[in-house]
Amino acid sequence: MAASGKSFLADAGYGEQELDANSALMELDKGLRSGKLGEQCEAVVRFPRLFQKYPFPILINSAFLKLADVFRVGNNFLRLCVLKVTQQSEKHLEKILNVDEFVKRVFSVIHSNDPVARAITLRMLGSMASIIPERKNAHHSIRQSLDSHDNVEVEAAIFAAANFSAQSKDFAVGICNKISEMIQGLATPVDLKLKLIPILQHMHHDASLASSSRQLLQQLVTSYPSTKMVIVTLHTFTLLAASSLVDIPKQIQLLLQYLKNDPRKAVKRLAIQDLRLLANKTPHTWSRENIQALCESALNTPYDSLKMGMLSVLSTLSGTIAIKQYFSSAPGAAATTARSFDLVKLAQECCYHNNRGIAAHGVRILTNISASCQEKDLLPLEQDAVFGLEALLVLCSQDDSPGAQATLKITLTCMVKLVKCRPHLSQSVVESLLAQLHSAQDNARILMCHCLAAIAMQLPVLADGMLGDLMDLYKLIGQSATDKKQELLVSLATVIFVSSQKALSTEIKTVIKQQLENASNGWTAYRIARQASRMGNHDMARELYQSLLTQVASEHFYFWLNSLKEFSQAEQCLTGLQEDSSSSALSCIAEALKSYHKGIASLTAASTPLNPLSFQCGFVKLRIDLLQAFSQLICTCNSLKTSPPPAIATTIAMTSGNDLQRCGRISNQALTLSLQMKHSMEEFRNLATRYGDLYQSSFDADSATLRNVELQQQSCLLISHAIEALILDPESASFQEYSSNGTAHVESEYERRMMSVFNHVLEEVESLNRKYAPVSYLASNTCLCNAVIALLKVPLSFQRYFFQKLQSTSIKLALSPSPRNPAEPIAVQNNQQLALKVEGVVQHGSKPGLFRKIQSVCLNVSSVLQSKSGQDYKIPLDNMTNEMEQRVEPHNDYFSTQFLLNFVILGTHNITVESSVIDSNGIVWKTGPKTTIFVKSLEDPYSQQVRLQQQQQQQGPAPAQQQQQRTAYSRF
Repeated sequence: MAASGKSFLADAGYGEQELDANSALMELDKGLRSGKLGEQCEAVVRFPRLFQKYPFPILINSAFLKLADVFRVGNNFLRLCVLKVTQQSEKHLEKILNVDEFVKRVFSVIHSNDPVARAITLRMLGSMASIIPERKNAHHSIRQSLDSHDNVEVEAAIFAAANFSAQSKDFAVGICNKISEMIQGLATPVDLKLKLIPILQHMHHDASLASSSRQLLQQLVTSYPSTKMVIVTLHTFTLLAASSLVDIPKQIQLLLQYLKNDPRKAVKRLAIQDLRLLANKTPHTWSRENIQALCESALNTPYDSLKMGMLSVLSTLSGTIAIKQYFSSAPGAAATTARSFDLVKLAQECCYHNNRGIAAHGVRILTNISASCQEKDLLPLEQDAVFGLEALLVLCSQDDSPGAQATLKITLTCMVKLVKCRPHLSQSVVESLLAQLHSAQDNARILMCHCLAAIAMQLPVLADGMLGDLMDLYKLIGQSATDKKQELLVSLATVIFVSSQKALSTEIKTVIKQQLENASNGWTAYRIARQASRMGNHDMARELYQSLLTQVASEHFYFWLNSLKEFSQAEQCLTGLQEDSSSSALSCIAEALKSYHKGIASLTAASTPLNPLSFQCGFVKLRIDLLQAFSQLICTCNSLKTSPPPAIATTIAMTSGNDLQRCGRISNQALTLSLQMKHSMEEFRNLATRYGDLYQSSFDADSATLRNVELQQQSCLLISHAIEALILDPESASFQEYSSNGTAHVESEYERRMMSVFNHVLEEVESLNRKYAPVSYLASNTCLCNAVIALLKVPLSFQRYFFQKLQSTSIKLALSPSPRNPAEPIAVQNNQQLALKVEGVVQHGSKPGLFRKIQSVCLNVSSVLQSKSGQDYKIPLDNMTNEMEQRVEPHNDYFSTQFLLNFVILGTHNITVESSVIDSNGIVWKTGPKTTIFVKSLEDPYSQQVRLQQQQQQQGPAPAQQQQQRTAYSRF
């Protein structure tokens, strides 16, 4: 349990307390200076790890200069090690500050008499092409080495030429004719031509270069019809077209022509591979004729392997815009039925093929057509898709081989997609899944349970009658304790929780707990409890967390489980709420708050410096504050029942000129209650703002977690709107901005129930406003209390990000200049500007960009005067503060920018640099971090000298006058 639990509690940050950067570099430098070759090699190969851990330019520049020295004076094996390190650390190359010095040390080896040393140097230059694309000496050396008589050197020159062609337009233009001559020359061996041809894929820098390269490739295809030459030339042709974009339709036609006419299977396979590449990259360039030609080839080929390849291209196209073009632009489409299309015929023919892969692509095509095309004549294809999916399900669920499991995944994905687009098919799909669960293999059962849960999350199709089958299977599985059985227990429990969202019966809870006691480990029980918390079955979750408390060896894990138990207990208290009973609601909320306060104390104890559980603490604190706000609102509503009818209050308010007093008597009590209502409304708006801040700080959260936070925010806004509309300001309250979007797709049962409550409350408030003007105080109080109770009766869902972080992204900032001691200020003269350089590195976990990717980083720099030193002068306001913002796009996860800051006022200033990220959709996320440095503004020497002289001049006459007076007195 403790070992497995690390996945959520020890999802590491990046702050291991090991050697600092300088010490680590010194350690490796010691190895480089060793006299033993083994120690030198070991030191060289440890550099990539150093770059990964300390990815800032100062260290990387020093390290690469040391490696360049080793490359210059070492033997060929050491040079090869340095080459491998450079290729592994390609994204760090642009952080080298002294590029000239680095290249100079490496390039000196190109003049060696050893062809192997020259070859390694050429490969080294090719690996550095991204930072030295226009170095003419490198260009010249590559051209010269292409004419070498040593094969190793020529191959290295070809590698370097390919890399430089991709980076430099000048080099590509200059080398194109040389490559062309070598390819067409009779003296060039065929195997060398095969290595030279791929260089032409990089000749896409302008239209004329791409056109000339294409003509050369066209000549090669016809002049050299051997299999190897045709394969290499065609593939280079495709890559060149994909990069230049203008010739893609011609390339599709050429590949289809070879697919149809060339009898060689190797050429056909290459054509299919390239067609798949173009289908993924540019599906919009495929015309109806192209798809038709591919369908005809697939219908006519007798080879299953080729048919599967063509179907994979068609299944890729069927999920894109190309499929709509295929059906819409058909000639005589009005008179043509869907079943007469060759694509549909092919898919129907392949659905029941004895090859699983072909059948999977067939049903995928039918599913995509049914999902994307809404025409009436295509509707009969739905049943064809369902029958094909059911047949594949029966076939693959009995087979435990990897191929069958891969096909089953495609089948189940198609089922979920079809049910999502065609809800009326859900019942038959779910019934077929349940029928196969008993006889399927364990691996297949796990996948089928995931599919059932995904369908049931979207549509409430799992009726209570189906729970019996699931429970029988659960009892049967619980008798074994293998790893697959454990996984299946979790998957089945998830389906059971999804299918009984409102409440679990006592019998179901007993069966689940009994099976967990018999045949499960602690980790399985924890995962089931976690799923129960996500689905809102808090009673079950609380019992499971309670049973696990004594099974963990770590104190942090104990506090984590204890906090989860308390949160489940708190949410369970809220299930006893009853409508129109505000007194019982207050007691339930009080009990829940008691458990929540215990839970937040345990949660704080479970946090560590490496894993501070910031999202969990923020979410729970907001929940506590929301419950307290609900409780306060109910108390205020109960107090308002003692106020008079609003008509009297309105009259008194108008005569007294106080707008708030129309809620009650012109008395201290009525005014206090009205102010309490206003305060309550502002509190709910403040909570909504805080939920928005939590949303913005959760860059790594999955979409379900973010939607959950958004629903909590909307509930706060709903209550504040209801208070304003019913009590404080009925005339100006608007309903349009709060009206729900009925067309939005609901992803879970929790969201469905929350949206239902939102709509119901809005309708109630709106109808009260229309029927009664002004609204009856009793009706408004009842409406508000019922709205609070209705929101709390929906069991809270603790989503995945509360337990598990699948994506991990963090930013590391480095400021320069920076003091040696963080508490020391940086000295700056007040007549100068401070050039603050901000560098940063984006660090990722094991799955970078799983939910969203960083497009750019927004850096905000501000300064605050902490303490003044010297006299107060009249200084323009612009010079007193610094507030700047810049956006930078990270390249290879590194970014750098500079700010110029003024410090005219003498004294100590506090500079804060805060970073936030902007994703590919333009949404700003406040991820941090925030870094602070101190600056001490000193008076410049010239101003100081002038000021002292002025002071001396002001003080100078006084002593002379005193001396004259003394002299006059001394005479008498």
